[in-house]
Amino acid sequence: MPAVKTSTRRPTPVDDGTLAKRIGVRLRELRLRAGLTQQQLAADRYTKAYVSALENGLVRPSMAALTYFSERLNIPASRLIGDEAPAWSRLEADLHLAAGRWTDARDAYTALLETTPETARRAELLAGRAEAAARLNQAAQAVADASEAARIFTAENRPVDAALATYWNANGQYEQDNLDEARALLRSILERVRAGLRVAPDFEFRVLTALSTVESKAGEHTRALAYLQEVKGVADVLDDRRRATYLFDLAYRYRETGDIEAAIRTGHESLALFRASGSEIETAALENDLALAYLAVGNLSRAAEYSVEARRRFERLGDRRWLAHVEDTRALIAISEGRPAAALEMAQRAIEHAEATGNKPALTSALVTKARACAALDQPAEANASFERAAELVRVEGPRARLREVLTEWADLLATSGQHERAYALTREALTSG
Repeated sequence: MPAVKTSTRRPTPVDDGTLAKRIGVRLRELRLRAGLTQQQLAADRYTKAYVSALENGLVRPSMAALTYFSERLNIPASRLIGDEAPAWSRLEADLHLAAGRWTDARDAYTALLETTPETARRAELLAGRAEAAARLNQAAQAVADASEAARIFTAENRPVDAALATYWNANGQYEQDNLDEARALLRSILERVRAGLRVAPDFEFRVLTALSTVESKAGEHTRALAYLQEVKGVADVLDDRRRATYLFDLAYRYRETGDIEAAIRTGHESLALFRASGSEIETAALENDLALAYLAVGNLSRAAEYSVEARRRFERLGDRRWLAHVEDTRALIAISEGRPAAALEMAQRAIEHAEATGNKPALTSALVTKARACAALDQPAEANASFERAAELVRVEGPRARLREVLTEWADLLATSGQHERAYALTREALTSG
């Protein structure tokens, strides 16, 4: 979901030299308590000289440095900041959030919350931390913070801020597979917007898009597409990048409902807008989606062309999270081309990328693709092991619709190899899983 800008206030004046010395003393005490040398604390990101300068109060550390050292010491960054949390200004926290430095933003908001008793300010900080947590896939934290922020904003008669906080609550509910709750929250926002709540011009667009995503995850692809069709009514207020995002989502929903030609046509419109706006990540993501669309209609050469472009962009960006998806797409194409050995290598790379970035959906998909490649190579034990791991993962992570798909395909493999009793058990579980 797009980032939400939060309000800012002027930073509290502070004696940087005194603050740096106090943080330096804490850093030295905690380092010694952990039994680390200055070089060990610095590791491969900083230098021993820099740590020494910090401990002697000669320089003021950045939030990024404090976050790194706190992780090395296995403590929250707020312990290094201590009573001086207000010195790390609200503006700095907001800038971290706006710049996409989610971990730094979360830690900065946490430090400020520890010394901010004022109710209204607390709600603003909670809303900021909720967004940062949502961006970091920390759904439980996002729900807790956003819920409290929304309650405070409502009591303070700040309906716009309450709506924005509720949006991030819905995001967290969605990530926890609480689709009914996410849907109810988003619909409540939409009702308020349609009743005249004055929000940012693109907010209704974002809510409708989020509702489409919820319905898609619930397996209601036609309803998801209907929400995106409704977005057309507010698309005129969007800039080219947001219009491209809308078309990207629309193309994805077309593919899910089986209208591959519409998916390809709309995808090309979106791609042109993304390329024109210089949006590398979105361009690469759409290229991967177009590769899947062309794969679905059997145009393997075009599918391969787009998957190669997507991989090239994400490698240049160093985005391993998305590379997991792209390598999985390339593996699926290789299977369709009759190259299961190559597909197995690509699927394994996808698994490694997904594990390194905690990308559970990509990991599930790559494990299923690996199972298909192993089955094509007549490696039934390896195929079953991959299916078993994928099923266990999706049993925990959801969504339930994905579990049905994995169990059904696994059952087909077992039935083909003569393991009918186990295949029957998996089929029964698939039928009762949702």
